[in-house]
Amino acid sequence: MTDNRQEELRGRLRALGFDDVRFTSTGTPLKASALTNWLDAGMHGEMAWMERTAAKRLDPTQVLEGARSVILLGVSYADDPSAQHPTTSNARRPIWARYALHQDYHDTIRPALVQAGREIETIFGATERDYRYYVDTGPVLERGWAARAGLGFIGKNAMLISREHGNWLFLAAILTRLDLVSDPPIRKKHLPPESVEGENVGLLCGKCTRCLDACPTQAFARPGVVDARRCISYQTIENKGIIPRELRSGIGSRIYGCDVCLEVCPWNRFAQKGRSMLLTAKRDLAELSLAEILELDPVRFAELFRGTAMKRVKLGGLLRNACVVAGNLGDRTLLPFVVKLAEHPLPLVRAHAVWAVFRLAGTSEAERLLSGARQREIDASVLSEYTAELPQSPARLPLPPNSSE
Repeated sequence: MTDNRQEELRGRLRALGFDDVRFTSTGTPLKASALTNWLDAGMHGEMAWMERTAAKRLDPTQVLEGARSVILLGVSYADDPSAQHPTTSNARRPIWARYALHQDYHDTIRPALVQAGREIETIFGATERDYRYYVDTGPVLERGWAARAGLGFIGKNAMLISREHGNWLFLAAILTRLDLVSDPPIRKKHLPPESVEGENVGLLCGKCTRCLDACPTQAFARPGVVDARRCISYQTIENKGIIPRELRSGIGSRIYGCDVCLEVCPWNRFAQKGRSMLLTAKRDLAELSLAEILELDPVRFAELFRGTAMKRVKLGGLLRNACVVAGNLGDRTLLPFVVKLAEHPLPLVRAHAVWAVFRLAGTSEAERLLSGARQREIDASVLSEYTAELPQSPARLPLPPNSSE
């Protein structure tokens, strides 16, 4: 039976701006196999922290000694259902992941978490030592616990899908030593309770495979399992180095993150616009032309993106992504901008600018436009882009079988 104080807490947390509030117990740990198999296969790419914190992610008591419950908090960033969001790679403007068109949610949600802690102290007589909160920054598997608490279910796109908010939820978690009554997970009626813990992939997806079919870079190893190394979000945000050549065309116009596997999900037809009490929109970013982005300098970058998630990639990473988008758009008016970036101070930017010039201009013209830059180039990663784009000279072609010098 739920303690009246628990329901009072739920109400107060909703009043702070959280669109959904659910509770679950740490008594039964999350299944370890999915995470360990994913890590063992190297699908986390260069996100080494995932491996270092794996044990803590599975067992909250290693994060907060004596933790007995997890409070899961959802903040909806669903837009008005009538809003149009391009998903195709031929859009003439760069495409941003929807969440990126806000002030950094880590920063705007954190004050509400601080106040949530105060509410826990007031209602239950707890102290600061009795809880710990995170908003997508700590060693917590928020999606797994959220599914356990019934906030949603994990879909074939590996995202938490809410029946009320669709795919559009920021998640925060509060670990606490309080013994709270668990909310029930979502279950399918024809399955016995013991077979469904809330973590099961595709619980309500049925035969739908829209997310798997729509992924531009075929990043799903199987339903519910994303190989981050092939994921556009990973490549444009988490990867701090060279984006693999074989994935660049699939990135299309996506300059920061990717929402394709979320946008195609049929469950979004039930999602209503969020209250946005804990979010601050930055819709003007979506109006930036690619030329404006390719011309960014440190001062302008700081002016436009201060307080946003773009600090994750910094100016160099954003210019790298912009060069890839430019190469994919095929707009020759962008040539002067990428040619200039072929001599940018950062090799990371130069490498992708070279690729973009060859894509936009063709081999002969690109060689002419980049002749000076190539003569001055000394970085191996950039030189490899020139080599990859140029045909082999006859002297370097492999000899035919049984031939002699």
